[in-house]
Amino acid sequence: MARRGFYRRIKNIGFVSTRLAGTDGVSLETAKWANVFQSEGFNCFFMAGELDSPENISMLVPEAHFTHPRIRAINSHVYDNQKRDRKITAEIHRLRLLLKDRLYAFAEKFDIQLLVPQNALTIPINIPLGLALTEFIAETGMATIAHHHDFYWERDRFMSNAVGDYLKMAFPPDLESIKHVVINSFAAQQLSLRTGISAACIPNVMDFEHPPEPPDAYTVDVRKDLGIADDEFFILQPTRVVARKGIEHAIELVHRLGLKSKLVISHASGDEGYDYENRLRDYSKLMGVNTVFVANIINEQRGKTSDGRKIYTLEDIYPHADLVTYPSTFEGFGNAFLEAVYFKRPIVVNKYSIYAKDIEPKGFNVVEIDGYVTDQAVKKARQLLTDPELCRQTVEHNYAVGRRFFSYRVLSKRLRGFIQMSLGGIGRE
Repeated sequence: MARRGFYRRIKNIGFVSTRLAGTDGVSLETAKWANVFQSEGFNCFFMAGELDSPENISMLVPEAHFTHPRIRAINSHVYDNQKRDRKITAEIHRLRLLLKDRLYAFAEKFDIQLLVPQNALTIPINIPLGLALTEFIAETGMATIAHHHDFYWERDRFMSNAVGDYLKMAFPPDLESIKHVVINSFAAQQLSLRTGISAACIPNVMDFEHPPEPPDAYTVDVRKDLGIADDEFFILQPTRVVARKGIEHAIELVHRLGLKSKLVISHASGDEGYDYENRLRDYSKLMGVNTVFVANIINEQRGKTSDGRKIYTLEDIYPHADLVTYPSTFEGFGNAFLEAVYFKRPIVVNKYSIYAKDIEPKGFNVVEIDGYVTDQAVKKARQLLTDPELCRQTVEHNYAVGRRFFSYRVLSKRLRGFIQMSLGGIGRE
């Protein structure tokens, strides 16, 4: 009876983003939010330029994707060349109108009563979509929770631009029916400081109430397929190869461990070039560290490569790792950190700002570095690798901390309380 106010008006929730597919942070967290909403009895629907949700609950809009040719052309002009002329402005508004029409069609088709833009009102990689969402929300007054993952002022590329007026208008917009959610406390402070908008802070989560399934028969060859010998420690760097991941620290750590080890880097460089990857390859040779790049056999789904090798998911890989390295210099939150905790792997982490402010105080027991590898960090990592009982106690402690602070149960509680306070209570009858 106490929850009848919560279940009153809204039944159907619409998620909107540029892409809701794959293993990027926005797509993963959207799936978690949808899971929690569905467990509360809501219906969830999805609109984006790329989707992996079932067709009957989805609306695919190619122009919503940040890689659509027309969107890439706009971005090239306004960010790379920092130029905007009448033609570019007209193109932005043509796409704005097209996308706004799609939003109206999405809302009508699925009878949407609560809109949840996922980073689409945060980082301006699709300016017309942000403008369309802003106008749609202003015109309809629809209840909206804008979930912000990374703002434009956190990315150098977007700071110099020719669209400052649009950024102020829509990234994010300050509208009465929008309630804002950020993933870390620093983002909440910056949002308030820069725009006067207040936001709730809801961290990223994992399903700690349901531990991962034990490795199945498919993964029996993981170590062999990664080229890891039986007497070799498997050190996993579960990130893309970009400079802010600080992977050179992982290489130095492995060198200083003095143990037979292989450093496995799971993801590719992506569209940010290969200079950093080449630097890591050279540095590994210099330090005498056996470093392998295995993005060709790690993907979002299991399968086979063109030459017949097994393709594994990251979830297949984690349980076989002896140590996870996460020496990032900057992260919006730290999904890989939570994944390592969830799969009960010991972790080496650099004290990036969000970790120091929002994660470290929770009481995790990890190997910490603060900008550089220390003798103490090397000693602790070596102990975790060579003392199975110490490792077991450490990862069990970390799992308990993760369950307390970063579980689906916590997300459900925070969302329910946030919605009740901010939107006056919503839900099914």
